[in-house]
Amino acid sequence: MKNISVVPQIYNKDSLKVFSSLHRCPNAIWLDSNHKDTNGARFDIISGFPTKIIEVQENKVFIFESNGSIKTEISDNPFTVIEQFLKQLGPINSKYRHIQFTGGFMGFFGYDHGRHLHAIESISKKIVDLPEIRLGLYHWALIVDHDLKETNLIFHEDCPSLIKKDVLNIFKGPIQDMGIDGSFKLQSAFQPTISKSKYLKMVSQIKEYILAGDCYQTNISQHFHAQFEGDTLWAYLKLRSILPSTHAMYWSWDNKAILCLSPERYLKTSWDQSRSIINVETKPIKGTIERGRSKDEDKKKAITLVESTKDQAENLMIVDLLRNDISQNCKNDSVRVPKLFEIESFPNVHHLVSTVTGELEKKKSIVDLLRDSFPGGSITGAPKKRSMEIIDELEPVRRGVYCGSMGYISSNDNMDLNIAIRTVTASNSKLHIWGGGGITNDSDPYAEYKESITKVKILMDALESAKTS
Repeated sequence: MKNISVVPQIYNKDSLKVFSSLHRCPNAIWLDSNHKDTNGARFDIISGFPTKIIEVQENKVFIFESNGSIKTEISDNPFTVIEQFLKQLGPINSKYRHIQFTGGFMGFFGYDHGRHLHAIESISKKIVDLPEIRLGLYHWALIVDHDLKETNLIFHEDCPSLIKKDVLNIFKGPIQDMGIDGSFKLQSAFQPTISKSKYLKMVSQIKEYILAGDCYQTNISQHFHAQFEGDTLWAYLKLRSILPSTHAMYWSWDNKAILCLSPERYLKTSWDQSRSIINVETKPIKGTIERGRSKDEDKKKAITLVESTKDQAENLMIVDLLRNDISQNCKNDSVRVPKLFEIESFPNVHHLVSTVTGELEKKKSIVDLLRDSFPGGSITGAPKKRSMEIIDELEPVRRGVYCGSMGYISSNDNMDLNIAIRTVTASNSKLHIWGGGGITNDSDPYAEYKESITKVKILMDALESAKTS
């Protein structure tokens, strides 16, 4: 059994101060709940100094040492490689099962890796220079528990002594706010990759596929891009201030970065109170309406959304798909839908959200669960494979990280991954962002086009107005 050491720290309600003291360290990563400005958020997790980086390109696995050199290239299934590394870190002493992260992986699984899992031939063009999967192997983390108002440094017993020493030195005594002194500005406004007429045609084409019986629902999106210069962390903090989200993440490396403001949980696993059963949870978002300008108008819009038969049908189809997805690795008859058609509100939109739960089979792993349900059904459609084929046929560029998942996979079998929506990727001095929605037989192409912009306009407007010197 592997053990964990816990070093208490001073609690701070906003983890920005904590991350600012670490953000210049190699592969510093911030899983950000935005607790100060969101409801129901509990944990922030921060780390850096990974011992290894795993990158996947076209189903080839590359393992980098902490100094950046490639150790090896493996043609094995990337999920098998992930499982092997997690087994080396475990099993973890059961008394640490309540800790969210006890060493393991943090990073992202890009949507495009789903093409390999579902044997889909790619037609669309890759335009973002990022791997399909990128994960850091971290042996420590700083975990902020906002419910208990506690902050702790967590070290896996295999954490290299030099890394542990460096981390303890950084967090020795009161946390020093290092500040964010970077500059940021766009060199051009965001431009769409496709025209409005093209998007309307894509929606109409999906409706034809639905009438032909190919699918029940398909998620479609459009891509925007802009040139920029400056500090992506400054840009993330700007976005964070106007659109605080419960499943946000910031991660930068080698002049690349992920700025994620996702409101949606994809997969969470956690031990029950007896620490003998692993619970599974997924919370799909299907159904969106923009916020009202007054309290009365806002309330009416929320009621309109929750009573919309079109949005309820869309949500229910994805709930059914996700029930089937997690049932592949959950105990028979354990899958439930405890919450259906609930409203969750954000600064720019209301969302219709449902909750699906289950209990993981004893002989199955959390990696099995992730592999067999990826990518999340809320951003593909139903049935999943045919919807993904239609997406690749109609969308001219690959989604990359967008609509994939980000978060952590811990050696004690805890996992929390989001759906990577409201996400900006930065690479080669260019920002990329997507917006979209689920199309059903009742969809109005013009309304769907407007929704695809509404979801991300707040992000694009904020970045276009941002100027620092």
